Amino acid sequence: MKRNRVVALCIALFAFAGAVHAQGVAWESLTPGQRQVLAPYEQRWKSLEPARQEQIARGAQRWLEMNRGDRGQARDRFDLWRNMTDEQRAAARQRYQQFRALPPEERQRLVKTYRQFRPLPPEQRRELRDRFRDLTPEERATLRQRRLEQGPGSRPSFPPRAPQRAPQRAR
Repeated sequence: MKRNRVVALCIALFAFAGAVHAQGVAWESLTPGQRQVLAPYEQRWKSLEPARQEQIARGAQRWLEMNRGDRGQARDRFDLWRNMTDEQRAAARQRYQQFRALPPEERQRLVKTYRQFRPLPPEQRRELRDRFRDLTPEERATLRQRRLEQGPGSRPSFPPRAPQRAPQRAR
């Protein structure tokens, strides 16, 4: 009997949650801070889809919880996103989905590699990118495999570059 009550309560809660989800977020139910952040949306708030209202409300709450440095970084990322073409945004979404589909250990390894790469001077980052871009697909696969075998914290060891000839001077 007690089990039936628990099941009935769960069903009622799920039904209530579904109804709330379908209704979205009422403007009046937002906190004063959220309303201040979302002021540009006030006039069209009711016309937004409920899922979009919830997403925007969560974003406003995250914004309110950020410190000044995090807000600056978020603004920079938003400006970068806004200035992308539709094709660039689609490519970024696709890369993000590919990243999310990786096993957790692989994601952690990629994040760690990125964090090692980020503080390098711009010219060193450019050189590493150029060297990676110049590799054949087989060389890239070998480099990735070697990196996996070496484990975390290892630095990539590129194959030696072919010597470049100095340009001939006209006489």
